[in-house]
Amino acid sequence: MTDLLIRGGTVVTSERSSRADVAVSGGRIEAVGPDLGGLAESARETVDATGLLVLPGCIDVHTHTRVASDDEPDRFFQDSVAAAFGGTTTFLAFNNPGTGSSPAAHRSILAGIDEFRRVTSSDAAVDFGLSPAILGGMDDPVAELAAMVDAGVPTAKAFMVFDFRLADATIFEAMRTLGQRGGMLEVHCEDPVLIDAAVASALQRGNTAPRYHARTRSTEAEAVATHRAIAFARAADAPVHVVHLSCAAALRYVAEAKASGVRAHAETCPHYLTLTEELYDEPDPLTCARSLISPPLRSAADRDALWEGLASGALDLVATDHVADRLGVEKAGAAHGVPFDQISNGAPGIETLLATVYDGGVARGRISVERMVDLLATTPARLFGFGRKGAIEVDRDADIVLFDPAAKRTIRASELHHTSDYTPYEGLEVSGQVRSVFVRGSAVIRDGDFVGRRGFGTFVERGTAGG
Repeated sequence: MTDLLIRGGTVVTSERSSRADVAVSGGRIEAVGPDLGGLAESARETVDATGLLVLPGCIDVHTHTRVASDDEPDRFFQDSVAAAFGGTTTFLAFNNPGTGSSPAAHRSILAGIDEFRRVTSSDAAVDFGLSPAILGGMDDPVAELAAMVDAGVPTAKAFMVFDFRLADATIFEAMRTLGQRGGMLEVHCEDPVLIDAAVASALQRGNTAPRYHARTRSTEAEAVATHRAIAFARAADAPVHVVHLSCAAALRYVAEAKASGVRAHAETCPHYLTLTEELYDEPDPLTCARSLISPPLRSAADRDALWEGLASGALDLVATDHVADRLGVEKAGAAHGVPFDQISNGAPGIETLLATVYDGGVARGRISVERMVDLLATTPARLFGFGRKGAIEVDRDADIVLFDPAAKRTIRASELHHTSDYTPYEGLEVSGQVRSVFVRGSAVIRDGDFVGRRGFGTFVERGTAGG
């Protein structure tokens, strides 16, 4: 018996859009066709999707979603609900410092995986996974990578900056080891020599306000580090994924690497596609700190180059780099003169991924709706080992979003569901609206209301990454 029949919508894949019905059974897509009306009588539920886009659920491969704590027991669950409201049915989290991970997780990758799975096992409304952070203070992280991949966790992230940065030699060894095992290293590409010198100089001159965070993190520092990470991938004959790429200078190296056969992949983020460095001219330091992220917002020319990269294929996907910082907590020091280097980096975005990419890309004619599906679902699934997700195809997980392209709305923090107390997109008018969301065939959002349950979302063990 068919569990769910979605009728009359426009099914969008990475290749084409067509009017079709979708039948779901046992959490999987059992049929996609122009007229499955013969199943309506026996289907447990039939949903009319006339006038709506039927999209595969978004896969957000870059979030710093914080796990539950004694003081904030609902924060992981709440952000998973926010993901659902935004059309994201699967997300990857990192367990770097600041996300609620323990000192044991900061010493051992495998201990971190075990800890993450234990504390999130019954806490999410949508499906999720983990990309462990490989930290500079770990005992012997490279030795654990093979067992990590065998445990269904084929990707991990290394940082070139911050106090938990990984040494270049270890980044190279991790990249090579993962490549040999069917995994992929993600790299935060900013050059520590250039940035540390710029930060020290700014602080010495008394330039401590939040806007100086951006001024000390140049496009050159990002480009140099991106070029170095790609050089490692070429030498190691391994894939590399450059996270949150923000500028044309870094993008050039990715495009050149792809053209020469290097398995170089890269993502950008909605804030780089929507906002610009003009926000750092805001005189109020707390307002300015809303956009204190790394890398920082860039110029309008960089923004346009990123959209061109998404259209051409130089960029592979869009992910949020979601950090649920709050003006009243993590960013609060900005209002009291705390220097920029001591203020938390990050901004929320887990609920606004689809909204910003559809509006800025599809509605404005920068990319097609098929390309959007590729960027937000199909390619993330392929590169990160989510073999059953990412497309409206037979035998894939029935992770489905019903999206109204004719709707108009204004993004307001008061109407979002994440654990942050602000959104960087406050007041942004966007086209399109998520109406209903299904995860493995079960409704999580129905006609704009949350109808899911805590613990329904499961940890996804993944296959080969970087392909």
